[in-house]
Amino acid sequence: MKRITKIILLINLVSVPFITAQEKITLSQAITTALNQNSTLIQTSNSLKISEASVKSAYGGLLPTLNLNGGWSWQRVSNNQGNTQIDYLGNIENVGESQIDSRNYNLSLGGNFTVFDGLSSFKNISQKKTDLESAKLDLEKLKQDAILQTVNLFVLIMNYQKTLKFQEEDLKYNKDLLEKIKGMHELKMIANFDLYSQEYQTANSQLILLQAESEYEKAKLNLLTYLSKDITKEYTFELDSSYVLDVINDLDNPEILYQTALNRRADFNSQKLKLESGEYQLSIAKSGLYPNISGNYGFSTSAVKLGDIFNRKVYNFGLSLNIPIFSGWMTEYSIESALVQIKNSNEQLSALERQIKTEVKAAMLDLKSTQLQLEVTKTAVKSAKETWDIQREKYKLGTVTYIDQQLAYRDFVQATNNSITAESNYIYKQFTLLNALGLLNNQ
Repeated sequence: MKRITKIILLINLVSVPFITAQEKITLSQAITTALNQNSTLIQTSNSLKISEASVKSAYGGLLPTLNLNGGWSWQRVSNNQGNTQIDYLGNIENVGESQIDSRNYNLSLGGNFTVFDGLSSFKNISQKKTDLESAKLDLEKLKQDAILQTVNLFVLIMNYQKTLKFQEEDLKYNKDLLEKIKGMHELKMIANFDLYSQEYQTANSQLILLQAESEYEKAKLNLLTYLSKDITKEYTFELDSSYVLDVINDLDNPEILYQTALNRRADFNSQKLKLESGEYQLSIAKSGLYPNISGNYGFSTSAVKLGDIFNRKVYNFGLSLNIPIFSGWMTEYSIESALVQIKNSNEQLSALERQIKTEVKAAMLDLKSTQLQLEVTKTAVKSAKETWDIQREKYKLGTVTYIDQQLAYRDFVQATNNSITAESNYIYKQFTLLNALGLLNNQ
């Protein structure tokens, strides 16, 4: 009896469904997570440390180098057979076996420094600082793009979530209608056509629901992957606030928006800094035309015994002048390369300005269009719903056919889906315009 009781208890434990807490993710939380956990942003942020180190290294070029060297050596000379040699008087004498050990200890401290290099070191510092600021702006643009991508993926989830909910209601409606039609068919009140048509509509509605569920799950998977979240856990999603742009009143004044974008876009400001960096590179290349003055200094000592190492000291200091006469056209090559870089940077800046204006214009048109679409679809849903209600009542009274009712319902379904899509597009297009203007941030 006890064994049976244990088996029943085990079955009950196994049959109890696992209840896992669902983590709620709002749009604001998703954006914050993307900025902190997105792999591309993390790698770019890590690379920024290289630019910071290059600035420090450039400052180091102004300081003297300092190196400390120490050494020890040992040598043994062995002569096991002996030999003969001639002394100072010219007599030959035999020398026996010998073994001589010698040791040497040495220590040196010194380095080099630059007196004049055509101001190349100072230009190098300015260039590295400019490159660092440019890299920071590039990272800022990546963050803005990450926010926009997060919004896109999140809005898709909201879109599929609403679509899924509507399809569940649609399936319930079709199932209920099918039961009513079956009852009417049994009473010989309607033709076979109505029954078969509704059976098809119910099956089709179930198929669309399955597709909506699949799209919803894939949309969640895409967002969770982008956020580097654990996809094995359960999550709920909530659009935590409504978004209305402050620049909505300026949509009819594109010149103001163009100027705002050119002032605020991180990629445009970064490109201007790249142009400035190219000018510094030109100055560095031209420094090869000027004489170079460098110096060296040092201290050294050596001894055969460690205790006597500081008995003999040697100090040295020197300056050298290097006047470039012919370098195999390497200086000319460096100057020409810098000039080409400046020209290309100017062209890239002009192209980016045109691209930014195009993006702003397109975002303005899209936002206006989606705003009108949202208003139109809301009106269409209301009208389609009223038409469907009328046709449904008429079908119950037998004054219209099944096809008339289903056509009205089909229009209502289409209008509802269009409204859901328009609402999602309107939210996304607001963020798209903010991104085009360079105003998108996590605030």
